[in-house]
Amino acid sequence: MKYNKLEIESADSLVFGTAPHPVTTSRGLVIGGGKVYPELNFTLPPMTVSEENMAEISRHYREIVTGALDRALHLESPGLVLEFETLVEMTQHPGIGIELVKIMNDICEDYYQKHGLISEIRLTPNDLREFERPPRQRSTKLLDPMMELFEKGAEAGGNLLSIESTGGKEISDDALMMCNMKQFVFTQAVLGVRDMQMLWEKIVNVADRTGRIPGGDTACGFANTAMVLAEKGYIPKTFAAIARIATIVRSLVAFEQGAKGPDKDCGYEGPFIKAIAGIPISMEGKSSACAHFSPVGNVSAACADLWSNESVQNIKLLSGYAPVVSLEQLVYDTRLMNEAIRDGKSTVNKLQDLFASSDTYYDPQALILAPVNVIEISREIVKGSNYIDATVKGCLKGMEIIENALEKDLLKRDEREEVWMDTIKEELLSIPIEEDTFVEEILPTIDRDKILLEEYGL
Repeated sequence: MKYNKLEIESADSLVFGTAPHPVTTSRGLVIGGGKVYPELNFTLPPMTVSEENMAEISRHYREIVTGALDRALHLESPGLVLEFETLVEMTQHPGIGIELVKIMNDICEDYYQKHGLISEIRLTPNDLREFERPPRQRSTKLLDPMMELFEKGAEAGGNLLSIESTGGKEISDDALMMCNMKQFVFTQAVLGVRDMQMLWEKIVNVADRTGRIPGGDTACGFANTAMVLAEKGYIPKTFAAIARIATIVRSLVAFEQGAKGPDKDCGYEGPFIKAIAGIPISMEGKSSACAHFSPVGNVSAACADLWSNESVQNIKLLSGYAPVVSLEQLVYDTRLMNEAIRDGKSTVNKLQDLFASSDTYYDPQALILAPVNVIEISREIVKGSNYIDATVKGCLKGMEIIENALEKDLLKRDEREEVWMDTIKEELLSIPIEEDTFVEEILPTIDRDKILLEEYGL
């Protein structure tokens, strides 16, 4: 691992709006430089996405961006990010995604020139590789349209490049459903790490060639899947909390490869990465309820530099279209955080404490995101001798934090949860830290028909 120490060493320095290594965009938005900005994520209503339907698709995206920027002006927002998280067809047929980036960026530039409103587009293509079974992570032709959209979309105005990559997902879904922590760690610390090294070398090269910013990845397809399963009562919340920690090292690899941030909003591993690498992060919480429910509505804002709504369809509500409604909610949230920043460090830390304490008692997934616990877990991760060791150390520290909170009545007790504590810990302690040994132990326990090991360089 590249990282062996923390960039942020105390909880009271792991705050919203400020990062040791802020990112400055081409129009001058300084992310992590003393302000929190809204990041609006949006999508189409149910409709056919095809080249033949481009006129209607384009109309929706023009309407969304124009409406959001108008509302941002009205509310005097100092700036914003617009995340274009593509639908599958827009990556399968890159020309569609590229054209939409150009349309949206032209509107952003017009508002910048006429009104001085700074907005940037985060371009997030799909990881198409998960639609091939078993996935050919390195040799597939599905990488071609993905990388074409990255490159030409960046040239068209996508200034922040991100992705929700899926290396290891062919095994992780079963591991989650069966609550097999050992297998899940394998998907992150071995498969995920190896895939991230390959993929993010390519993305950073695109960013360098096009003069754009390589933002970051997210373990949404892994840890957020665990969170949703826990929310529905299918798996223990404690398992989902530790699974979240297990994704940190995997996502950190993007920054080892040259990503600059801000990382992507649905990566709740962001606070840990901010503590370790010092990069700005995008987070989501209560305002993402339009896309999914979660137990981390407030605590996730404790150290955010961008504040996002996840994703919302362009449908009509009583007040207006849903993306514009979400933008207003985000602006008011960021106003509060920015007012705290203006008032000074003590106010920032007080609001940060309230964000955390309002959530952490109710769910272990919220508990581990409290800044004081983020620092403790991150400090263990950077002690790791390699990716597996770092992942296991972080997970064991998370278990210790949850156990201590239960003993002190700082976490709501649930007998159904507590019976899993010893099982999870025993599985973590059984993991060998040397990759060859770990792989040898895991292979007999997984469905070999679902994975092509050579596609991970194994």
